[in-house]
Amino acid sequence: MKSQLVYDKSFSANNEYKTDNSKHSPKMFPSLYFYSHLIKIIFKSNKLAKKGLYNDEEWSNSSVYVVRSLEKTGVKFHFHGLDNFKKVEGPVIFIGNHMSTLEVMSLPSIIQPNKKVVYVIKQELADYPLFGPVALARDPICVGRENPREDLKIVMEEGSKRIQNGKSIIIFPQKTRTQFFDADSFNSLGVKLAKRNNVPVVPVAVLTDAWGNGKMIKDFGKIAPNKTVNICFGEPFEVKGNGAEEHQRVIDFISGKLIEWGRPELIVKN
Repeated sequence: MKSQLVYDKSFSANNEYKTDNSKHSPKMFPSLYFYSHLIKIIFKSNKLAKKGLYNDEEWSNSSVYVVRSLEKTGVKFHFHGLDNFKKVEGPVIFIGNHMSTLEVMSLPSIIQPNKKVVYVIKQELADYPLFGPVALARDPICVGRENPREDLKIVMEEGSKRIQNGKSIIIFPQKTRTQFFDADSFNSLGVKLAKRNNVPVVPVAVLTDAWGNGKMIKDFGKIAPNKTVNICFGEPFEVKGNGAEEHQRVIDFISGKLIEWGRPELIVKN
């Protein structure tokens, strides 16, 4: 892995990005290939974080390296609708479904070069020995995910501070990541935060099961090169009234994209 900064903007230079299939050929052992590279990326990021050097550019770089490593296994990426957040001046709230670790690792590659952004994450991620310092270096909003009322208070207070400092926020309003999209477990925390701070919502639909969830260790699942990663950003919108319509708009956007991508079976019918 190169040591110099790359801060690759090729993912976000246009309205979409698609993997150039001619540059990559599937590996015989894709999971082994990818995780061997991922560990190197995390170790380097951890070292920089402990030195106080894991800045915006390094975060974008490490995210680019994750995407490139997956592409080298044969996984194809398609990022859609990038203009929908680039055309907004100032912070936004990105609200999306949470399917796997892949979106967490890849989103900074396409958002950070255009907008300073932070995540709402589970506190346990910040406590991990190796990944914890990396996560904390990016000024996240940490919640417990056990007490909804306390989480709401933390996100409202800490989120408002980040927004006042010009930072956008990525939030996955599900209790945990899963390949299935269940509207009943998709809370309106992101919409509430956007309304309180008078900033737009940008819905994000992800189809990222090319990086599976592991049975023993959830972060280390099977890599499936035959699957295409789709991440789509919707039109930004303001939150009016009590936010119920806007919350449903996010749900409809995600469900619609999963259907468009040929994966309606991932939508839980209630």
